[in-house]
Amino acid sequence: MQLLKAKLHAGTLLDETMGVSNGSALLEEEQQQETVTDKSWLSRDRQLAHYFSLLCFLLVFITLLQTLCLVQITMVFQSQSTLQETKLKDLTHRLEKLNQSYRLLFSQYPALNQYCPVSNSTTGERVCSPCPAGWTPQGEKCFLFSQDRADWISSQYRCMALGAAVATVRTEEEQVFLWQKAQSLSQGDSYWLGLRRSDGSPVEKGPGFWESEPDKTDSGGELCGRLPPGDDYRKSWFTYRCSNLLRSICERRRAALQ
Repeated sequence: MQLLKAKLHAGTLLDETMGVSNGSALLEEEQQQETVTDKSWLSRDRQLAHYFSLLCFLLVFITLLQTLCLVQITMVFQSQSTLQETKLKDLTHRLEKLNQSYRLLFSQYPALNQYCPVSNSTTGERVCSPCPAGWTPQGEKCFLFSQDRADWISSQYRCMALGAAVATVRTEEEQVFLWQKAQSLSQGDSYWLGLRRSDGSPVEKGPGFWESEPDKTDSGGELCGRLPPGDDYRKSWFTYRCSNLLRSICERRRAALQ
């Protein structure tokens, strides 16, 4: 009986020992699994930290690039702005010198005011023309149609005082122009032409457009050519006593820059 109890007690101890061993094994296995899990989380944390560091580095690098670009753009803008200001000052200085020369030129040569009259009294702006103010350009000439009446000699003197002469037609183009202009301005009056005889000889003919032969008109006194309004420019030259009073057409060469 005691032997049986001893065996049972030994068996119990064995079971307990085996249970303890099994429990220790399980505990060690759990501890190993926890260690593996801890190592896995630690590896993930390290990877995340590495990625985060890389991301921060990229952000810093991009920020630096943007800053450098902005600095370069600002410097270029400032440089261009300074260059533009320098150019503007230079152009303003040149313009002022040109304006001074411009004013000096008109003060030294008042005759230029005839060709470049002031068109804007506020700004002093001028508009230049190859013909003096009031004259009409046509081809290589300038023509002035007078409103007052005078005899042929007086008309010639008035034209000469303006640096011109009573108009003498040289081409058909001039004839058409003068005839049309006379039609619109004369109100029925005639204009003196630069044709005259004073010694009994025929009025010079030239490339004329006579209604009748000028040498078959009144043989007494001086005869001069006139341009009356009419329906046909090819029949618009007549002779007239030079002492009569008519309007006149002055002509001069148009100005040219050499």
